[in-house]
Amino acid sequence: MAQFSPTDNVTLEDQIKSLANDELLDFWEETQFLAKMLNQENQEEIPYNPEYERLILQELQLRSCMKTLAP
Repeated sequence: MAQFSPTDNVTLEDQIKSLANDELLDFWEETQFLAKMLNQENQEEIPYNPEYERLILQELQLRSCMKTLAP
């Protein structure tokens, strides 16, 4: 399972890039589950940052394009 550690000197983008495809998809699924859970419970005191989702989807799109371009 992927984990983000804000204490590391590695950016979230670099951590996402280092994940294997399966781990990246798991991470995306977990963010979707978390967002849904927070919306259902109206947990406004718990910050949810959709930046995670944007970065994950951007990396998935890049990897998909790279597969298409590969010989």
